[in-house]
Amino acid sequence: MSIKPPSGERIAKVIARAGIASRREAERLIEAGRVTVNGRKIDRAALNVTPNDKIAVDGRALDAPEPARLWLYHKPVGRVTTSRDEQGRPTIYDDLPEDMPRVMSVGRLDLNSEGLLLLTNDGALKRKLELPSTGWLRRYRVRVNGRPTDATFDPLRKGLVVDGEMFQPMIVTLDRQQGANAWVTVAIREGKNREIRRAMDAVGLVVNRLIRLSYGPFQLGQLKPGAVEEIRPRVLRDQLGMTEEPEAVKPARLKPQRRRRN
Repeated sequence: MSIKPPSGERIAKVIARAGIASRREAERLIEAGRVTVNGRKIDRAALNVTPNDKIAVDGRALDAPEPARLWLYHKPVGRVTTSRDEQGRPTIYDDLPEDMPRVMSVGRLDLNSEGLLLLTNDGALKRKLELPSTGWLRRYRVRVNGRPTDATFDPLRKGLVVDGEMFQPMIVTLDRQQGANAWVTVAIREGKNREIRRAMDAVGLVVNRLIRLSYGPFQLGQLKPGAVEEIRPRVLRDQLGMTEEPEAVKPARLKPQRRRRN
């Protein structure tokens, strides 16, 4: 005799869908006793809930989950990819318009890198896009100091180990020499911490500019630094193989709007 699975969805997933926190962060909130269901405090994430259940986090009722949404953001140099920085440096969230929902970055770009960064309101979508198994190419325009030849990049194309960490083979094209610097196009699939900078250093080159041009099918295009543009729901559904179309949300190209720092 088959056992009927419990109805509803895991509560941590529901909290993540509402944009309150990532799924893992939601599990920590539950374990800390900060979540109630129908007025009762819970302390375990292994619980399914339905739309009829009343969920609250820190005493505040959880709104109905929004559909998964995705934005393109042109990160400028000098912004950190965190919501708060202990050193008081500007963050990417200082650029975002006040009327945007709470969003999370898909992966990161370091302080001195620029270009395309994906933002989403959905923790599950964030994890899906970050997984190496997704297999999407991330393409970069890279300026290095030095006079490399095409053969200089053979170790990167074969895959190499840097500080005990294995980097998968990269697609590298030497574009042109410009004075003391050379421009290179690099495509990778994993995006480990400072992967391109560390790989270039391993072959004797120093990166002095790094611009992400694309992440899978999503392109930086003509988006200006600090600007945000939402992906149309139908495009998002088609690219990600979503079975249900998100609610109609009017995509907009949003101009940078500096938030007041607390």
